[in-house]
Amino acid sequence: MTKIVGTLGPKSRSVDTITRCLDAGMSVARFDFSWGDPDYHQETLENLRAAIKGTKKLCAIMLDVVGPELQVVNKTDRPITLEADTLLVLTPDQNKEATSNLLPVNFSGLSKAVKKGDTIFIGKYLFTGSETTSVWLEVSKVDGDDVTCVIKNDATLSGSLYTLHVSQIRIDLPTLTDKDKQVIRTWGVQNKIDFLVLYTRHAEDVRHAREFISKFEDLKQTHIFAKIENVEGLKHFDEILREADGIIVSRGNLGIDLPPEKVFLFQKAAIYKCNMAGKPVVVTRVVDTMTDNLRPTRAEATDVANAVLDGTDAILLGAETLTGLYPVETISTVGKICAEAEKVYNQDLYFKKTVKYVGEPMSHIESIASSAVRAAVKVKASVIICFTSSGRAARLLAKYRPTMPVISVVVPQLKTNQLRWTFTGAFQARQSLIVRGLFPMLADPRHPSESSSATNESILKVALDHGKALGVIKSHDRVVVCQKVGDSSVVKIIELED
Repeated sequence: MTKIVGTLGPKSRSVDTITRCLDAGMSVARFDFSWGDPDYHQETLENLRAAIKGTKKLCAIMLDVVGPELQVVNKTDRPITLEADTLLVLTPDQNKEATSNLLPVNFSGLSKAVKKGDTIFIGKYLFTGSETTSVWLEVSKVDGDDVTCVIKNDATLSGSLYTLHVSQIRIDLPTLTDKDKQVIRTWGVQNKIDFLVLYTRHAEDVRHAREFISKFEDLKQTHIFAKIENVEGLKHFDEILREADGIIVSRGNLGIDLPPEKVFLFQKAAIYKCNMAGKPVVVTRVVDTMTDNLRPTRAEATDVANAVLDGTDAILLGAETLTGLYPVETISTVGKICAEAEKVYNQDLYFKKTVKYVGEPMSHIESIASSAVRAAVKVKASVIICFTSSGRAARLLAKYRPTMPVISVVVPQLKTNQLRWTFTGAFQARQSLIVRGLFPMLADPRHPSESSSATNESILKVALDHGKALGVIKSHDRVVVCQKVGDSSVVKIIELED
């Protein structure tokens, strides 16, 4: 039921590997633009499309733009060895070559943002504190635009790009840089992305991004996910949640901005708030050691299970599938751990909490959704089938975390703006691939969602056949169906025959 987001890259971009990732349980593919050029990512995406065609499995596309991320630029690509207790200068002059005592950074305001005694962290993807590939620095003096630091540990930085992180300091960079806008305008529009991920510090960031993408016809339905990765984002979490379509709890960077002992508490609070708002929440950085190993540590396995018990909708794999040696095994292992945790998830307690939180009087649609889930649990239904055109009804059912899958039958609608006709529905189906327990299928557009009972019967048959093919419906099972008939919303329980 818990979804898996895989980041595609060097170790996971062939048609064969992506096919195996889809079979192993990946339902959203993330394209990380903090490295690689658009042509490279386009090639990967074409391979993903070929794999989708071959497996007949839906997969959503997530574009993760760089945003206000500080980066160290190493044009030589040679590894850089840093020694503890020596001095290192950080300079905004990107024409200088990266060496063991000088690193160029992509931000000219660094010297104004830091002061003596501040801590700076430089690393690559894995902020695990494994000190061979990441380095801690302490600012010793600021000289004009340059910042001189003392190196706190021996490290070797390899590759062309590393992330630089200054603890608890506001970095005055725009949320969407010109480069990000260019990527969205070209790559994003061309590929009709389902999700845009944004490094978010204020609700305003989400509003700006939405204003920007709404200019493009092909991105009007794109969902914006706010990535929370520093203390500033935490402070404004409630407003950000109201504006965003979903939240990504970016624990890698949070683990640097927050003391380690505080991270778990924020994770639990953030997931709870997203659950109550009925918005999808994604947790990152769960099985870092699987980047190089076939098995996670016991602590990591427990961590994945706890995220599921906390109520996360999806687990996002970054370096594990991007540069890791075992992308397919990682997806499969995380999926198995999630499935075990779901078996002991206390749905009854969660349901009561959610109903209490929503309060009374409930809205019409909320009351229908909660009643349908309650009925499905009471009659031990094997699935809930929901007919929807916007996807909202299905997401509300998922909000109450039923113990059985929700098959969301998205019925496309034909719309026109006088210039051309468009079908809506494909976006809504793919966007539910990040919501826990939702399994979308696209209905035949010739069957409208609100119509005579005869056409509904025929779509229902298609949905039941789909459930049987997935192996979640058997003969003599009970099924709960939610649909609109005319102006009324109907919840019915049907018992299947042979």
